[in-house]
Amino acid sequence: MTPYAPNLISSVGRPKAALLELWPGISLTLARAHEACGQFRRSFAMMVAQNTQGPVFWVAPEWSTDRLHAEGVIPFFSPGRLTFVSPKRAEDILWCVEEILRSSAVPLVVADLPGLPALTPVRRLHLAAETGAREGGCAPLALLLTPGTGGAPGIESRWHMGPIPQAGMDHWQLTRIRSRSAPPRRWHVARHEGRYRLTSATQPPQV
Repeated sequence: MTPYAPNLISSVGRPKAALLELWPGISLTLARAHEACGQFRRSFAMMVAQNTQGPVFWVAPEWSTDRLHAEGVIPFFSPGRLTFVSPKRAEDILWCVEEILRSSAVPLVVADLPGLPALTPVRRLHLAAETGAREGGCAPLALLLTPGTGGAPGIESRWHMGPIPQAGMDHWQLTRIRSRSAPPRRWHVARHEGRYRLTSATQPPQV
């Protein structure tokens, strides 16, 4: 999948909003905060980054032992696009994300969280992203990576990326658990000749 500029199309229920199209029929609303969980949530984040241009800020606590490595990033996009931000205190993680969104200098901010955020900080992220889109040069997007099965309150959408048993490392199951603008649904994603494609769609998951 070659990186390209966001596909700006009207969002259901948000006439002035725009969408970042990941695959046909799968989009993320810009200027909002979304959530990704599951074993391969970081792979999903890199697939999202692959569909943007410009810098990607990756915010994770200084004490985190799960670090991205260049060799793992290269199949998705150039590691040179990444800037790592490592707050020393847990309460500073989302504050950093908020400030980056408000600046509108970065199209994608990924927050690799050690736990679930509270509702008020998530609302502040939405407001910061909307401010950045209104006053800055781009409509930024925040992606919160949460452990386990996720469950952050107030997010625009929640996605789960997990393995497909016996299918190998280049196959994933992507589930849209919830979204303000689309129903729950599940897909299979596979890597083929350097691109990431939907290979099949299954019945909507039970949520």
